[in-house]
Amino acid sequence: MSQVFVVGAAGKVGRHLVRQLAERGHRVRALHRRAEQADALRADGAVPVCGDLQQLDAVGLAEMLAGSDVVVFSAGAGGKGGAEATRAIDGHALQVTVDAARRAGVQRFLLVSAFPEAGRGEPMSDTFEVYMQVKKQADVYLAASGLEWVILRPGTLSDAEGSGLVTAGPAIAYGEVPRADVAATLVALVERPGITRAIIELTAGTTPVGDALHYLAAQS
Repeated sequence: MSQVFVVGAAGKVGRHLVRQLAERGHRVRALHRRAEQADALRADGAVPVCGDLQQLDAVGLAEMLAGSDVVVFSAGAGGKGGAEATRAIDGHALQVTVDAARRAGVQRFLLVSAFPEAGRGEPMSDTFEVYMQVKKQADVYLAASGLEWVILRPGTLSDAEGSGLVTAGPAIAYGEVPRADVAATLVALVERPGITRAIIELTAGTTPVGDALHYLAAQS
């Protein structure tokens, strides 16, 4: 089993991910910002690690990452705090985490990014345009890092119950996907280190997560 460090563990996808990883027997260290989040993460099966992404530097974060097999970055401003918060968390903090992983010798890095067609065809705020730009820049930074990365681009996230059935591929039609199934896909990627340096788009579908990733691994 792997030791997985989850950045953004207190978020909606992060909580699903922590629980599913623990249920599979993985050891999970969960980064969170507020002290009151620790008990819930501990109950989910993780070892809580308190730290503010907007305050940590690569040296300090590398110390937290030491001994991990995989880093999963699922943090995001979530539309709160405007463009400044988006640049700080979705952008700068991702870069700091990538640099920290390299310092700590953690080679495998999974990033929850954004589907390129997100919000297209609808009126979008300037903040959303910044969000999409920052997400692309983060993808570029990770892809150039030399790490064994996977960029996961889910469609519109929903709180619907996860079915374990998805559509996954390098370029697929846009759609929705339950957060629980995004987490299940991340768990499967933790367990399939042979899938690396790949961009995977993800929506709800008809194929079990394991089968979808098995097909992708066979094509790589």
